[in-house]
Amino acid sequence: MPNPLAVARAVRALAARRRLEQEEGRYRLLDGRPLDPGEPESVPRTPRRRKARRKGASRGEVAASTDRRASYADLGRAVVERVIDLGREAGEAVAGAEHLRREAKENKAARIEAEARAARLFDRVKELETKLEMAEANLRTVLAAARGRGATAAPTDNEMEALLRILKAPSETVAEPAQTGSANGEAEEAARE
Repeated sequence: MPNPLAVARAVRALAARRRLEQEEGRYRLLDGRPLDPGEPESVPRTPRRRKARRKGASRGEVAASTDRRASYADLGRAVVERVIDLGREAGEAVAGAEHLRREAKENKAARIEAEARAARLFDRVKELETKLEMAEANLRTVLAAARGRGATAAPTDNEMEALLRILKAPSETVAEPAQTGSANGEAEEAARE
C-alpha cells in the first residue's frame, strides 16, 4: 500500500476485531472476510490510562512527569539555577578584569622603564657627540699649531676628514683612508706628532 499510515490503521482495525493476531513477531490473518454492512472502517483508539501516583513519590519523579503543570517550586528552582549561573559568569568576568588590570599595570611599568632607558641612552649619545666635537676642535687646534711651526697653510678638509676617520674607527680594525696621496701621509704624520 502506498500510504504507511493507512496500513497501520488497517492493521489496528483488524487487531481490534480479532481478525489478526501476532505470533513470534509477525502478524497472522485469522479471518479474511470483508467488512459487514454498517461496520465502521476504523476503530477508535482506546484512551490511555494515567499511571496512579504513589504517595511516597520523590520530588525527582514528580518533576520528571510530563503530564503536570509547572508549579511555583519549579519556577523557583529555575530562577535559583539561573542566579547561580549568572553569579558564576560574574565571578569569571571579575577574575578576567583583574587579570587584564594586572597585565596593564605590568605593561605600564615596562613602558616607563623603556622610556627611562631611552632617555639615558639619548643623554649618553649627546654626551659622546659633545666629546667628539671637542676632540675635533682640539685636533684642529693641534694641526694648526703643527702647521704653524713648519707650514704656512692650515690643514685641508680632506686631511681633517682622514684624521677623523682614523679616530672614529674601532680599535681592532684600522679604517682605510678615503683619500690617497700626500694628504694621507701628512695626516698620519700630524697624528703621530
